Amino acid sequence: MKNIIIGTAGHVDHGKTALIKALTGIETDRIKEEKKRGITIELGFAYLDLPDGEKAGIIDVPGHEKFVKNMLAGAGGIDLALLVVAADEGFMPQTKEHLGILNLLNISEGIIVITKKDMVDEDWLEVVCDDVRNEVKGTFLENAQIIAVSSYTGEGIDELRQAIFALIDKNTQIKNMDIPFRIPVDRIFSVEGFGTVITGTLIEGKMKVGDAVTIYPSRIESRIRNLQVHSHDVEEAYAGQRVAVNLAGLKKSDLNKGDVVAKPKSMHTTMMIDIKLNILKDCEREILNATRLHLYHGARDVLCKVVLLDRDSISAGESCYAQLRLEEEIAVKTGDRFVLRFYSPLETIGGGVILDSNPFKHKRNDPAVLESLHIKENGSDKEKISVALRDYSSRFETLDFLQVQTAIPKEEFDQQIQKLVKDKTAFRVNDNIVIHNDYLTHLKDAAVKMLTAYHKENPLRDGMKRDEFRSKFLKYEDMAVVDKITDSLVNRKFLKLVNGCVALYDFEPETDNNQDEIANAFLQGGFAPESPDQIAVRFPKVKNFKQVIESLVNSGKLVRVEDKILFHVDYYNKALELAKEHIAQNGQITLAEMRDLMGTSRKFAVAVLEYWDRRNITKKVGDARVLK
Repeated sequence: MKNIIIGTAGHVDHGKTALIKALTGIETDRIKEEKKRGITIELGFAYLDLPDGEKAGIIDVPGHEKFVKNMLAGAGGIDLALLVVAADEGFMPQTKEHLGILNLLNISEGIIVITKKDMVDEDWLEVVCDDVRNEVKGTFLENAQIIAVSSYTGEGIDELRQAIFALIDKNTQIKNMDIPFRIPVDRIFSVEGFGTVITGTLIEGKMKVGDAVTIYPSRIESRIRNLQVHSHDVEEAYAGQRVAVNLAGLKKSDLNKGDVVAKPKSMHTTMMIDIKLNILKDCEREILNATRLHLYHGARDVLCKVVLLDRDSISAGESCYAQLRLEEEIAVKTGDRFVLRFYSPLETIGGGVILDSNPFKHKRNDPAVLESLHIKENGSDKEKISVALRDYSSRFETLDFLQVQTAIPKEEFDQQIQKLVKDKTAFRVNDNIVIHNDYLTHLKDAAVKMLTAYHKENPLRDGMKRDEFRSKFLKYEDMAVVDKITDSLVNRKFLKLVNGCVALYDFEPETDNNQDEIANAFLQGGFAPESPDQIAVRFPKVKNFKQVIESLVNSGKLVRVEDKILFHVDYYNKALELAKEHIAQNGQITLAEMRDLMGTSRKFAVAVLEYWDRRNITKKVGDARVLK
């Protein structure tokens, strides 16, 4: 199915509205002021019946300079342009600006229509045609047909209609319906008995009655109550159609012209975009870094500051990479086209394509940033995804986020992710998080640096406790992600796990000749060992006594039941056996009974029972304990 939007462009009063009426029989000037003044202020809509029974939408855009904003709102969804030039006036400044805008929006097909043929003689018409041909050199209309018509006598109208049919059949590609739907809102109104209705060009995907929608950038949610295409109710609408959408549960005040109605979770909102900026060849201004401009995207007009990333200024006919820092939040996609106009006076200076719809704030003249943007402009899908992974790995953004960010269709995106993981360019953390191998290498280097310092300070310990390692290694809330990356570094033999600790793979703790003697000192204490501080007095030559104690605990020779109470493992196990035997015979054990079994003071019995409670070995029931 070919769903086509035809747009008119050209100077005010050159007969665009009359031409559409002659082609379709539909009057697009619909509001009182337009009929009174004889010019188009708002967008007007009609449709042209095609030979196969389908209909092509036609947008009648304003021609007057003051209404260029509305012209831009309509131009974004155009597949085929009719550049209209009046025979009695010829190529005018507004014609040139409209042609420049169509070029910037990457519209590639069109016909040049000379209107008011009945008002001039053949010699003058020939002069006008030659002048127009000269004016469109270097544009997408350089080799376009020129057809002269009279909307009042009908001369040339059928020839134009046939030329449109032929161009549609020959050149227009079928649009991709397998991507999330999106409509930039160019009109909002209320219909009694129905509620709020928006109109716009469905530029991507397909939508049907009952679908959930999100309004961007406000993120208000709604659903489609009713759809109309060419004034007829439909169950489903397709990319390339002019659509009226009745939204359930919304007031007119909930929406603004320039909002985007789209599938939920299919877009991001942003305050910055990275772009390839192209300045018009006939622009008379030099654009300096940090110049304030108007950004026109879809039906939206937003003020912004342009940051030139590799130069201090840009002039007519030049191109460069830039970042637009916006004064309002908008919803865009990578690959979208846009137009820029000077802040004051309002005049079109250039436009281009969005390379990153939600970038980081860049420093100027950074070779890495410029190389990344070059890939985003010219690279393969695989290269673009690789760059996105490199950009966003530190934030552990989901694959869903990255797929929207790159605007690569999901099936192709998923295939390229699999290839990147297979060739070790990327590492799969889980089903929806993949990071670039460069970032994994960065994390490995950070872990090695941290543990190298730790081992130097704690040469007797097996390593850093895993909980401590988690908190210091990676500031990320999902510990499963941190553990998966740690396990990856273990599998690659950069790290190892020993006794609940994380260490460098080749690290071995130092041994101390006094460790056995210190462990024996706790052994001699039986069920009433001295505190570590008391035992430390016996070993004045051991400078790192606390580390020796930690090493004995990590190795399992000592069991710390309280900060100052450590049992030799032999006596700890003996106490546990005594308690289990007593509970097996009596069903429970009291504090007094545990004290008597150990033949020690209440302090040590309390310490070991509470330790077992914390470890879920025992459970306190009244004044006694039972096995849990």
